[in-house]
Amino acid sequence: MLQDLQQLPADPILGLAAACRADPNPNKVDLTVGIYMDDQGMCPVFEAVKQAQRALEAEEVTKAYLPPAGDENFNLGIQRLTLGLASAALADDRVTSIQTPGGCGALRIGAEIVHAAAPGARVWLSDPTWPVHIPLLGSVGLEFQTYRYYDPATHGVNFDGMVQDLKNAVVGDAVLLQACCHNPCGADLSLAQWAVIADMAEQQGFTPFVDFAYQGFGDGLEQDAAGLRLLVERLPEVIIATSCSKNLGLYRERTGATIFVCRDPANARAIMSQAQVAARRIYSMPPAHGALLAGRILTNDHLGDIWRTELDVMCRRINSLRSILREALELRCGRDYGFIEREKGMFSFLGLSAEQAQRLRQDYGVYMLDSSRINVAGVNTQNIDYLAESVSKVL
Repeated sequence: MLQDLQQLPADPILGLAAACRADPNPNKVDLTVGIYMDDQGMCPVFEAVKQAQRALEAEEVTKAYLPPAGDENFNLGIQRLTLGLASAALADDRVTSIQTPGGCGALRIGAEIVHAAAPGARVWLSDPTWPVHIPLLGSVGLEFQTYRYYDPATHGVNFDGMVQDLKNAVVGDAVLLQACCHNPCGADLSLAQWAVIADMAEQQGFTPFVDFAYQGFGDGLEQDAAGLRLLVERLPEVIIATSCSKNLGLYRERTGATIFVCRDPANARAIMSQAQVAARRIYSMPPAHGALLAGRILTNDHLGDIWRTELDVMCRRINSLRSILREALELRCGRDYGFIEREKGMFSFLGLSAEQAQRLRQDYGVYMLDSSRINVAGVNTQNIDYLAESVSKVL
């Protein structure tokens, strides 16, 4: 039976990262996978995480399963972080959440609930979107529609096109939105534009399904949540997939949550029962370690203060890198790269063709996707000049 299986091509992002690791070029630059790296090219462990881990090691007495919904402290902390302490939905007991294996698990559980509620549902995806959205949500059996989002000519959001396309979303449809730091383009909605989306959801009846993987990496924890919180304030139901991979650096611990903002407490209990059944058939029980660490940090004032300070440093560094990269590219290429500075988070399109991106890999060891999407956090003081000079040579 198994001998008939064919070898599949490598994942387009992970495959490039593997090719970069194997490249003998001493000047190679890896701008592929969305991982925060410091100026030494390392993905650091937060000091708050180290302290939480030492405390957990001293106190932990069992490796028994967590409850099906996950760690209670983690769920409480992630709800408050995402929605804010003043959230009326939290006060009204209309919010429930289930801990998941990372943001991918959160997206999958959200998709399962959409499918259970409306088996013929369509999910509207931005063009472009994170490529993994499609297999994650499509594996449940959902159908896809796309809406215009990124305008390569302006390097910004094509909001008129987005609104025009989403006029076709109806009751029973879910619209996948990225709360901040859009992957792959870095172009985000303004708060006024979020208000328009809320108006449309109210009038047309579609359900926002918000991917919130980068809270704290754009303008700060509170600012990055503003658009999402506006939706929650205005609408009876919102699905949120959140992750601690980036803002707590828990990439390998697979720590995330699906948060459901529901019509009333009874609806919240019903949805949680559905989510737990879905989780049971997919991965059975949630992983513990990362959630126990995150739960301690998110519900402890001392650890929380340390973590917020560290995250703020990361956020400011990413924004500083955007400014430095803009200057380096403009100096060597003689073009306007101001859009890099206007974007948010870790990602940006450099506006290169697939052929130019391939030449960068082959001739200079600079690895980015064929779309020219780069991870800005892969840039550092050691490689920025070489990167800018290499880009200038393929223009």
